[in-house]
Amino acid sequence: MAGRYTLKISREGTVGKERFETLAAAVDALELEARAFANTERRAATHALLRDYEPEDLVAMRAEVGGPGVHAGVDVRGDGAAEAFTGRFQRRLVAQQPGEDPFAALRRVLGCPA
Repeated sequence: MAGRYTLKISREGTVGKERFETLAAAVDALELEARAFANTERRAATHALLRDYEPEDLVAMRAEVGGPGVHAGVDVRGDGAAEAFTGRFQRRLVAQQPGEDPFAALRRVLGCPA
Protein backbone atom coordinates (compact mmCIF):
# COMPACT_ATOMS: atom_id res chain seq x y z
CA MET A 1 0.00 0.00 0.00
CA ALA A 2 1.33 3.44 -0.91
CA GLY A 3 2.04 5.94 1.85
CA ARG A 4 -0.52 8.55 2.76
CA TYR A 5 1.93 11.47 2.77
CA THR A 6 4.15 12.54 -0.11
CA LEU A 7 7.41 14.42 0.26
CA LYS A 8 8.34 16.27 -2.92
CA ILE A 9 11.81 17.81 -3.19
CA SER A 10 12.50 20.24 -6.05
CA ARG A 11 15.95 21.56 -6.85
CA GLU A 12 17.35 22.96 -10.08
CA GLY A 13 14.70 21.44 -12.33
CA THR A 14 14.71 17.98 -10.78
CA VAL A 15 11.91 16.66 -8.61
CA GLY A 16 12.04 13.65 -6.35
CA LYS A 17 9.12 12.09 -4.50
CA GLU A 18 8.89 9.73 -1.55
CA ARG A 19 5.87 8.36 0.28
CA PHE A 20 5.45 7.94 4.03
CA GLU A 21 2.79 6.36 6.20
CA THR A 22 2.83 9.11 8.84
CA LEU A 23 3.07 12.87 8.75
CA ALA A 24 5.83 12.77 11.38
CA ALA A 25 8.00 10.51 9.19
CA ALA A 26 7.47 12.79 6.17
CA VAL A 27 8.38 15.91 8.15
CA ASP A 28 11.46 14.16 9.59
CA ALA A 29 12.65 13.35 6.06
CA LEU A 30 11.87 16.90 4.90
CA GLU A 31 13.95 18.36 7.72
CA LEU A 32 16.87 16.00 7.08
CA GLU A 33 17.01 16.86 3.35
CA ALA A 34 16.47 20.61 3.76
CA ARG A 35 19.02 20.98 6.59
CA ALA A 36 21.65 19.07 4.61
CA PHE A 37 21.02 21.22 1.54
CA ALA A 38 21.03 24.49 3.53
CA ASN A 39 24.32 23.60 5.21
CA THR A 40 26.17 22.64 2.03
CA GLU A 41 24.74 24.46 -1.00
CA ARG A 42 25.02 28.13 -1.95
CA ARG A 43 23.92 29.92 -5.11
CA ALA A 44 25.56 32.91 -6.73
CA ALA A 45 23.69 35.99 -7.85
CA THR A 46 22.20 35.53 -11.30
CA HIS A 47 20.68 37.61 -14.08
CA ALA A 48 17.51 36.53 -15.87
CA LEU A 49 14.61 38.23 -17.61
CA LEU A 50 16.24 41.68 -17.47
CA ARG A 51 16.64 41.47 -13.72
CA ASP A 52 19.37 40.61 -11.22
CA TYR A 53 18.57 38.07 -8.51
CA GLU A 54 20.59 37.92 -5.31
CA PRO A 55 21.09 34.56 -3.55
CA GLU A 56 18.51 35.44 -0.88
CA ASP A 57 15.93 36.03 -3.65
CA LEU A 58 16.39 32.57 -5.19
CA VAL A 59 14.61 29.44 -4.00
CA ALA A 60 17.39 26.89 -4.42
CA MET A 61 15.35 24.00 -2.99
CA ARG A 62 11.70 23.48 -2.09
CA ALA A 63 10.62 20.57 0.08
CA GLU A 64 6.85 20.02 0.33
CA VAL A 65 4.72 17.56 2.28
CA GLY A 66 1.25 16.77 1.00
CA GLY A 67 -1.41 14.42 2.24
CA PRO A 68 -4.89 14.32 3.75
CA GLY A 69 -5.60 17.92 4.75
CA VAL A 70 -1.91 18.89 4.67
CA HIS A 71 0.16 20.93 2.27
CA ALA A 72 3.21 22.66 3.70
CA GLY A 73 6.94 22.82 3.30
CA VAL A 74 10.22 24.66 3.52
CA ASP A 75 12.00 26.83 0.97
CA VAL A 76 15.79 26.96 1.17
CA ARG A 77 17.16 30.18 -0.33
CA GLY A 78 20.37 30.53 -2.30
CA ASP A 79 22.14 31.96 0.75
CA GLY A 80 21.21 28.93 2.90
CA ALA A 81 18.37 30.60 4.78
CA ALA A 82 15.18 28.56 5.18
CA GLU A 83 11.55 29.56 5.66
CA ALA A 84 8.51 27.41 6.34
CA PHE A 85 5.19 27.85 4.53
CA THR A 86 1.73 26.38 4.39
CA GLY A 87 -0.64 26.20 1.45
CA ARG A 88 -0.39 24.84 -2.03
CA PHE A 89 -1.38 27.53 -4.51
CA GLN A 90 -1.29 30.46 -2.12
CA ARG A 91 1.69 30.02 0.15
CA ARG A 92 1.65 31.65 3.55
CA LEU A 93 4.88 32.02 5.50
CA VAL A 94 4.90 30.48 8.96
CA ALA A 95 5.93 33.02 11.61
CA GLN A 96 8.62 31.71 13.90
CA GLN A 97 8.25 32.10 17.63
CA PRO A 98 11.27 33.04 19.79
CA GLY A 99 13.77 30.17 19.84
CA GLU A 100 12.20 28.37 16.87
CA ASP A 101 13.85 27.50 13.60
CA PRO A 102 11.76 27.05 10.42
CA PHE A 103 11.47 23.30 11.00
CA ALA A 104 10.16 23.66 14.55
CA ALA A 105 7.70 26.31 13.33
CA LEU A 106 6.48 23.94 10.59
CA ARG A 107 6.05 21.11 13.10
CA ARG A 108 4.10 23.44 15.41
CA VAL A 109 1.58 24.50 12.75
CA LEU A 110 1.18 20.92 11.54
CA GLY A 111 0.73 19.59 15.09
CA CYS A 112 3.62 17.20 14.49
CA PRO A 113 5.96 16.64 17.47
CA ALA A 114 9.73 16.57 17.02
